[in-house]
This record gives sequence, C-alpha cells and structure tokens, in this order.
Amino acid sequence: MSGVTGGLNEPRILLDETFTLGECPNWDAANNRLYWTDILDGALHALDVETGARKTWKFESELGCFGLTDQGRIIVALRKDIIFLDPQTDVRTPLARIEDGIHSRTNDGKIGPDGAFWVGTMDDNADKQAIASLYRITADGTVDEKITGFKISNGLAWSPDGAKMYHSDSRGPWVNRWDFDAKTGAIANCERYLDLDDTLGRPDGGAVDMEGCYWSAGVSAGNLNRFAPDGTLLLSIAMPMPNPTMPCFGGPDMKTLYVTSHQENYSAEKRAEFPDAGKIVTLRVDVPGVPVHRFVEAS
Repeated sequence: MSGVTGGLNEPRILLDETFTLGECPNWDAANNRLYWTDILDGALHALDVETGARKTWKFESELGCFGLTDQGRIIVALRKDIIFLDPQTDVRTPLARIEDGIHSRTNDGKIGPDGAFWVGTMDDNADKQAIASLYRITADGTVDEKITGFKISNGLAWSPDGAKMYHSDSRGPWVNRWDFDAKTGAIANCERYLDLDDTLGRPDGGAVDMEGCYWSAGVSAGNLNRFAPDGTLLLSIAMPMPNPTMPCFGGPDMKTLYVTSHQENYSAEKRAEFPDAGKIVTLRVDVPGVPVHRFVEAS
C-alpha cells in the first residue's frame, strides 16, 4: 500500500491495484475501513487503511452502489436487486427489487440523512437515453421513484445540515440541488446548481464538506473539482488518471479524500499510457467532510 501522507491537495495512489470501474467509496469510521465497488466485476472491496488488510465479496451481477447500516450490515444495490450483506458472516438477505426496464441498471447511490437508501439508475446502452430514475428505498422494502428522465443518475450528496440534496446527470451534464426534508425524505424546489462540460469534467460521484462545498469527480477531464455553495469553482485538482469516478471523505479527522477511478473500455495502449487508471487516489484537504449516514434498518 502506498503512503497516504503528502502536501495539501496532493493526490497519491493508495493501492497498487487496478479496478475496471471503481466506484462508490464509503468510509467506515467505526472500523477504520474503506469500502468501494468494482461495478462491472460485481465485487465489493474493503481495506483496513492502517494494516492494509483486504477483503472482497463477489456477486453475480453488477454492483452499482451500497451503504452501511445502523446494524453493522451493508445494503447493496445489484443490477436490479437490493440486498443486505453481513460482512462478518457473508449472509445475504433480499430486501427489494427495482423494476424499471431491461436496459437500465443501478449506478450511483448513498444513504441520505433520512436513513433511507437513495439509488439512481442509468441507461446501460452505449447510446444513452433519458430512461434513468432516482429511487428512495426504506427498511420495509418500499421502492419509491422520486425523479426520472435522465441518462446517468449520479452525484448524490447532502449539505452539512441535511437540508439540501445534490444530484447530477453525468450526461446532462448538470448538477441539480433540491430542498430536502431529513425527517420524511421529501424533496422539493429543484434548482440548477451547475452546468458542466468536458473542460472541468462531466459530473460523476460527489461529496460535500463541512463548509457546504460540493466536490465532484470530473470523470471526462481527469479532475476533482470543489464548488462553493453558490456554484463558484474554488479548486480543480488534476488526478493521476483520466477518469476519476467518486470522492468520499474519511480518516479520523474526516480530512482525507479517497477517490475511485475507472479504466472501462481502455485499449491496451491506453492502459499502458495511463498505468494508474482504475486505481484509488487519496489526498489530504483542509476542510473535513460531512460524516457518512447509515441506513436505518427496521427495528
């Protein structure tokens, strides 16, 4: 495992491992553990950042996203099915299924301040159409479609007070911001927060820091971008690979960023040109991130 120390905002490679479509990093503060998925490989990975110990769970379909629960389990979004995984016993328990057509699969998702699992889908065809939706999934197995009509649902994150929800369409390419009710999960008053392009990078996964700034993986430009609450670009950090996919905050002080990346559809020549594509980057920042939320299981 590569060293994680360095100058402020200086990206470093965390692991000498490559993933096809690394995504959805999640920080488990209780166990000092970083989780992430390789979507196309159907794998959930875990790393103890102190010891370097690794563990992997394999599944029979794509694994779009996941989150930690308040009972120590992991809620997992496979291609269509939502299940629980017990990381200690490997017991897998079905919860729900997203029925939204054969040409879509789950993509970006996170646990909201309301304790529900918010899961977005994407058009799985090369010629992306606006068939994707964003769903809210609760412990009783209810799947509630909240928004629809985009190509690749992405960029979910919430403000420090839980009153705003960020959501993007990577092929929009835009980021919207909603009023959010952390008690009920209701969303309202959508506004356009960012319109982006390939100069800064189309918006992939997102995260928010304690100053309310939105961090976005600019997946098409090799950048990690930080935007002020009013949408002003504050920082654009060049990553050591062309396609970063999602940031998450972690570490004891929540000032370490972990960023996944992909090498999907890379030719042998492109892999040789960018040997760090598909690896995980870490960097230190000066503002801590908003702590991760946990899915509230049924009592």
